[in-house]
Amino acid sequence: MSVVDFSLNLAKAVIALFIIVDPFGNIPIFIGLTQNMVEGQKRKVFNTACLVGSILLLVFAFTGQEIFNLFGVSIFSFEIAGGLLLLIISIRILVSGADSRENGESPEMVGAVPIAIPLLVGPGAITTTILNLQIYDVYVAALSVLVVMILTWTILRFMKKIYKFLGRTGSLVIARVMALIIAAIAVQYILVGVTHFLGLPH
Repeated sequence: MSVVDFSLNLAKAVIALFIIVDPFGNIPIFIGLTQNMVEGQKRKVFNTACLVGSILLLVFAFTGQEIFNLFGVSIFSFEIAGGLLLLIISIRILVSGADSRENGESPEMVGAVPIAIPLLVGPGAITTTILNLQIYDVYVAALSVLVVMILTWTILRFMKKIYKFLGRTGSLVIARVMALIIAAIAVQYILVGVTHFLGLPH
């Protein structure tokens, strides 16, 4: 494979995965989930999210299909499980507020769940990574994950200006609104998973 072909394949893989991960679209959700944290805690959240997200995508890129086969589950079952997890999280935010972390849940835990998975690394991102490995090769798939997560980390690092613009009241409002959006995303995950699982038209 020539350098040009490799670069072109990498660009296509990065674009596809970046669109699915959608860090720009998730920014309001991240604001709602971290609104009551100090700057240092927010950095820990986003560092953890990108690190965990990178590791998860790399693991699923190389072993995802084998893991699903080993446990006898499909990506559709994963979609339903991810949807249920998101739905529980959204209900917690709506009922108790965005700072409803149980038992003093650390920034690292918030960064891992729900930000890394299933918000950044959901069924769509995992499926896309597995497909990149099958369509291109292991180097393209791995590099696309690293590039997308570096871009995501960079985007999250510039969120401070957004926090300053919104203020505490704006963040509180966004937290509730985003909880509803998270719930809608969760229901969509569940519906898509059930539709595929039952072989229904969609």
